[in-house]
Amino acid sequence: MHDGVAAYVLGVLDEEEHEAFERHLDTCEQCQAELIELAELPDQLDELKNAPSTSGDDPPMSMSR
Repeated sequence: MHDGVAAYVLGVLDEEEHEAFERHLDTCEQCQAELIELAELPDQLDELKNAPSTSGDDPPMSMSR
């Protein structure tokens, strides 16, 4: 998997990187396929973040550090 695909999907690229990756995406069929596979990742991560804990004793991961 191309690292840029995940970064692009998660929106963590700066403007220059974002534009460069989009140019790359125009010609790279592998990254296009990976993008389709990861397109729902941000929504899935939001669902996990907002899901109720299965154990009332465990704090969210972000609070356990």
